Amino acid sequence: MQVKNSCPQSSSNAVVVSIGLVTLLTCFYAIKKLGWFNEQISYAAVFCMFTTATVIFALDFFWQKVHLRKTTGLDFKLNNPSWSRVVIKLVGLQASVGFVALLYWLFPEYNGDYYDFYWKLIKIILPYWIVLAVPYFYFIDKRMIDPEDGYWHIGNAVFFQFKNVNAKIVGQHLLGWLIKGFFLPLMFTYLCRDLQSLIKLDLANITNFKNFFDAFYSVIFLVDVGIVSMGYLLSLKLFDTHIRSAEPTMLGWVVALICYDPFGAMISRNYLNYSTNYAWGAWLFDSPVAYVIWGTCILALFCIYVWASIMFGCRFSNLTHRGVLTNGPYRYSKHPAYISKNIGWWLISIPFLAQDGFAIALSKSILLFSFNIVYFLRAKTEENNLSADPTYVQYAEWMETNGLLSWLSDIPIFKFIRYKNKN
Repeated sequence: MQVKNSCPQSSSNAVVVSIGLVTLLTCFYAIKKLGWFNEQISYAAVFCMFTTATVIFALDFFWQKVHLRKTTGLDFKLNNPSWSRVVIKLVGLQASVGFVALLYWLFPEYNGDYYDFYWKLIKIILPYWIVLAVPYFYFIDKRMIDPEDGYWHIGNAVFFQFKNVNAKIVGQHLLGWLIKGFFLPLMFTYLCRDLQSLIKLDLANITNFKNFFDAFYSVIFLVDVGIVSMGYLLSLKLFDTHIRSAEPTMLGWVVALICYDPFGAMISRNYLNYSTNYAWGAWLFDSPVAYVIWGTCILALFCIYVWASIMFGCRFSNLTHRGVLTNGPYRYSKHPAYISKNIGWWLISIPFLAQDGFAIALSKSILLFSFNIVYFLRAKTEENNLSADPTYVQYAEWMETNGLLSWLSDIPIFKFIRYKNKN
């Protein structure tokens, strides 16, 4: 039992995700140094994801016994099989996939060659997915406390049994699939492209801090997309990585999507373009000590950012609730990834030092600050969604007095950052 004024237990285990990180890095080493997969990048990415996920899931299942958590909605004392219910759910699964496939067919964004790596992923996993779906759904269904889940409601809608359909459950279910359908192609494509960069990386060329910075910076984001790609692909009740709720508000969706391509590129190029022609490296290149210190601060901030992603294990996903994290950097702040990333952008972009005069420097700084506000709104909308879970409320209230930045909310002009449970 959780003590009310204590920090609740995290959904992920730090040791498990750390072993998962070591596994992922070992996979990267095998691809880079041992030449596995002969540069068949999609296969290399799948190898990294599934090897790492297998290790994490095995530790979670056999050691942490996550399948016994109440949050899974499963009770292994139950044995209530129903093939008719399973068939309805399998039809619902096909309809869910068909819903996403229809959007891929409809929107021109997915008709070009940008997502070729993703289409190869689908070809690789689809046969296994078809075979494993039937026994998995049967096994899970007969142990569900409430077996009438989103798939069951979607399946009933397909069979025109609308009297059995709950529109709210259907809406949440489709939002979850929409999130996976949007983010998985993007993150898997990033993963494949970053793996290509890793293969081409010449380690012998790392003879100074600049080259070290460039190499380490790219590896940070390679680890990040490796972790998050697993999260979008593997949402499973058996391992307590399922989607518990999807962001229900338009504001939450808007502030999230404008941070990612293709919307992000359009917004940043036409509205929030805070970049200048003056990079931090050029500014400090003639001051070696300052250059190293500034660059190290940037790397440290983005290490915190990727550390936050690592702590999710296979639970990462934007716009969803898939468990409350309270360990790693989340032990010190509610939004460590957003905070570190936004500070890092100021250090990288240095808009306040624009060489085109004070007016340009001021405008670029305002634009970057505006982008920071977008992330603040992301944090607030996420908090509102998560606050339906008493565990998150307990964590957020504990963080109000124990977080590293809790003192900020005592300053009158920063009172707006205080946590408020609107549920």
